[in-house]
Amino acid sequence: MSSASESPSSLVSRSSLAVPGAAVSTGDMTGDVIYQLVTDRFYDGDTSNDNPSSASHEYSPDKTNWQLYWGGDFQGVADKMPYLKGMGIGAIWISPPVQNISSPAVDSSGAASAGYHGYWGMDFYVPDPYFGSWKDFDDMVQAAHAEGIRIIMDWAVNDTSPEDVSNPLYADDGALLKNGTRLASYSNDPSGYFHHNGGVTDYNDQYQVQYENLFNLADLAQENSATTEYLKDAVDTWMSHGVDGIRMDAVKHMPGGFLKSYADGIYSRRGVFLFGEWADNSSAALWQQEVKCANNDGMSLENFDLNTTIRDVFASGASMEDLDSTISRQQSSFNWSNQLVDFVDGQDVPRFLSVNDSTVLLDQATVVNMTVPGIPSLYYGDEQYVHNDSKNSSGQVGGDPYNRNAMPSFNEGTRNFRLVQALASLRKSNPALRYGSSVERWLNGDVYVYERRFYNDVVLVAVNKGTSSYALNNMNTSLPQGSYSDVLGGLLGGGTLTVGKGSNGTNPVQGYNLHGGQAAVWSYNEPAQATPEIGNIGPTMGRPGDIVSVTGSNFGSSAGTLSIDGVPAIIDQWSPTEVDFTIPQGVAAGSENVVLTVRGSHASNAIAYNVLSAAQTATTFTVTGASTSPGDQLYLTGNVPELGKWSTNSAVAVGPMLCPHYPTWFALVSVPSNTPLQYKFFIRKADGSIQWEGGGNHVYTAPESGTGSISVSWQN
Repeated sequence: MSSASESPSSLVSRSSLAVPGAAVSTGDMTGDVIYQLVTDRFYDGDTSNDNPSSASHEYSPDKTNWQLYWGGDFQGVADKMPYLKGMGIGAIWISPPVQNISSPAVDSSGAASAGYHGYWGMDFYVPDPYFGSWKDFDDMVQAAHAEGIRIIMDWAVNDTSPEDVSNPLYADDGALLKNGTRLASYSNDPSGYFHHNGGVTDYNDQYQVQYENLFNLADLAQENSATTEYLKDAVDTWMSHGVDGIRMDAVKHMPGGFLKSYADGIYSRRGVFLFGEWADNSSAALWQQEVKCANNDGMSLENFDLNTTIRDVFASGASMEDLDSTISRQQSSFNWSNQLVDFVDGQDVPRFLSVNDSTVLLDQATVVNMTVPGIPSLYYGDEQYVHNDSKNSSGQVGGDPYNRNAMPSFNEGTRNFRLVQALASLRKSNPALRYGSSVERWLNGDVYVYERRFYNDVVLVAVNKGTSSYALNNMNTSLPQGSYSDVLGGLLGGGTLTVGKGSNGTNPVQGYNLHGGQAAVWSYNEPAQATPEIGNIGPTMGRPGDIVSVTGSNFGSSAGTLSIDGVPAIIDQWSPTEVDFTIPQGVAAGSENVVLTVRGSHASNAIAYNVLSAAQTATTFTVTGASTSPGDQLYLTGNVPELGKWSTNSAVAVGPMLCPHYPTWFALVSVPSNTPLQYKFFIRKADGSIQWEGGGNHVYTAPESGTGSISVSWQN
């Protein structure tokens, strides 16, 4: 919650801020609508940096070369802040802002390409000159905060740029710089900043995915102290300039031990919203690791699982039953499913309208994306129905780079813009969309009616993607008896819903016909109650001294108390819907309950929070000589929650460990620094039985900084 939207009377206490104009914590974004944009393609606000003298003429002034810069910049984003605020946007997700490789790469046909997209990072400590200076970045952040909008930075630290020096397309050889000083290139890497294991050939092999080069990009070695310290200092640099959230690129391709320790370092500086890209869920084993990442490693995820289903259902004709199944699976798998970042379009997929050129179906998909569990993310230009259906080099219609269009206009009257406007407002006013569970109320292949409910706040959503009309007979809802107007104002044909009297959430809907191509949303807000209701906590992981947000309803305007595991916390900020607090000393490590008490004795529900044992250090644990059979998996567990607290549950213990060279197994693990650890290994047999390692416990103390490593032999 930005200070621009707070009234002074609603704040009871507040710590000093590292960033003027920003809230104590930005770890909760459940009430926001995120707007993802490619900075270079959004708006050219300063023509003086279109072709900067410090770069190598990678600019396409006529915008005919889709692989070069087109002029968009930080100033352009700042200039369009009123447009974004008018749409109801609460956070802007900008493409990676760091300096990309400095010379235009040329392929075999003579065509040039450049890092306009931001994913060919070279110097992670300075802005890309095509986007502007540090002052331009600061001005953009200030302009956003002045409108109550937060800045999410895309952060691509899995790799640098292409590394094949024999090909002139990759002339920079994966170069890594710090404030202009060259530290390494892929072929000249004495300090070991990179992995040198070749390229990924099997994307279901977890070792290849994490330790080999993705698309020939020079893969950074996060188990190396030099690499980790570089990346930690770099993100601190950008956070000192007011970043409110971070989207971590390619988290599937980095070890969980690095991600968790990296997130811990970020949260020790400031409570921001952190989420990662975990693309492609085709492997069951990697799906388990994806869930583990979201539940255990302190960050949420970009919801590719739901994205695939939404696009299958609305663009490609799949059944609405698939959508209900996906939502049910996610609610049962993820501990904080309302923090998953949902999307219809993004820079990784062809635009929806290139797959199915139906604005009605795109609008319906947008309605669903903004009302199912999760934080909705919108891709720039969808509200203007932009798309380009050219085929890329892979034969994909509308794929990269043709999904990275220039914004054609900033028209505030399109139907999609107005739908976003209405639903962004509803997310702010009705907690059911931020925190509520989702249940199906009426379903067939074309129609999905679902209900979001948080205590007695209710939102009911009905969508018919087909051409036939359906009478919603025998349908019940938690909406109380009465009549409800369509929140969408009839933009997609919705009308008034009448609800009769029932009991226990079984109030009957009376005679509503949902016609083909229609969608409607109906809402009910419960009057204020005496008992506080916690809906979300963010970040979901931290240690004493970190600042965390809890959000919900009925907190009151006067400060009460908050405890974690029964230990009173320091209150940094209190408002009727958000409390920011500092984790106190003396809290036990592990999954602990946070409870709010107001007006003397009115205690809230409890919400789980993962307390770390201490500051985290990434350590490589290696064991040799463990004998396994096909289908067996090796795990690590130990005496602290970061090691599973001696659990053999695969959702909690560390693993499965990687074994590229049998019988040597390893895992990069986040563990508390300067803390005596005891640990052992066990084999989970293919039949589910457990075989413990023999002998006594291994012991280890991780270093205070950098990274660690320990190697032992399996004890029979």
